[in-house]
Amino acid sequence: MARLSLTKASLTKEKSLLRTFEDVLPSLDMKRRQIGAEREKARRLLAEALERAAVIEPDVAARLPMVANQSIDLTDLVAIATLEIGEENLLGTHLPVLQTLTFRVSPYGVLTKPFWVDSLVVVLQQAMEQTLRIEVARRRVERLEKAERIVTQRYNLFDKVLIPRARQNIRKISIVLADAERAGVVNSKIAKRKKEREAA
Repeated sequence: MARLSLTKASLTKEKSLLRTFEDVLPSLDMKRRQIGAEREKARRLLAEALERAAVIEPDVAARLPMVANQSIDLTDLVAIATLEIGEENLLGTHLPVLQTLTFRVSPYGVLTKPFWVDSLVVVLQQAMEQTLRIEVARRRVERLEKAERIVTQRYNLFDKVLIPRARQNIRKISIVLADAERAGVVNSKIAKRKKEREAA
């Protein structure tokens, strides 16, 4: 750390720095709160996606127990045709967004496959979509948590380190300058008295 210069110029510089730090602090606090609110929202959306995904398997077991029949070939029945994950800029944090998702259903003969395969295709699409939504939601939560950590660290740096240090420097410089001014006044009075004695 550079040695503190105990001059009027240094005092002006420290006061200017303190004003800047105090101006930045509220905006950092607001950003931290906004990111925290978005993180909570992202966690809620992730929990909802997990709940929807958890319902699918028991629903399939109840409505389509025939899926367990291994003599019916269901491999590659549904696949992802297009998947586009974009990015959303939220307060300087780049968050993934599921933009486009389409499926490709392998052609199957209506007469060669059982009637319930149509329902299975719909359920498989729902399951795949929920899996992707969960993955995107997890990444959003992770990025928001990281952004919140960084903004909190910056806020704490200003609030607990830079602002107190600037105040302490201002106090130290002010004391030294006040002492020097008093010493100057005392010295000038002593010099004046000395002159008066010499003149008398």
